[in-house]
Amino acid sequence: MQKTVKQLLITEEGLKKMEAEFEYLKTVKRKEIINTIGIARAFGDLSENSEYDEAKNEQAKVESRIMELEELLKVIRVVDESDIKTDEVSIGSKVKVHNISHDKEIDYSIVGSTEADPFQNKISDESPIGKALIGRKKGDMTEYETPKGKFKLEILNISK
Repeated sequence: MQKTVKQLLITEEGLKKMEAEFEYLKTVKRKEIINTIGIARAFGDLSENSEYDEAKNEQAKVESRIMELEELLKVIRVVDESDIKTDEVSIGSKVKVHNISHDKEIDYSIVGSTEADPFQNKISDESPIGKALIGRKKGDMTEYETPKGKFKLEILNISK
């Protein structure tokens, strides 16, 4: 039976960041860890060598992330700039909303799940806010729910 792979949407900026991280891990970080392991080996008895254990754990994390990025890069699809609408919220949209529940205006960038960063207001299309905004138009009111309760948003503006 063939496994169906879900295609992930990502912005051009997100793709560049992912590719840069992948290259850095493969070309720079791997070499750094190999050097650290070599130095730690020189300390002698590996059974009680915390530097060696730490370096091997770091190597496992880096190799795991490299494999994860490799798989992600196979299934991502970059959102074409021309597909980003300004009349309706979609991945790649910049959205100004009025959070009625908190009475404040917030600017969000709607991005794919792999590039979400709530601290930078980059909201995943799969998050509660993202789901509430996707497909909506300027002037629309929408709600989303979190463990802290329900919140109401009014869409003020949509741009690329």
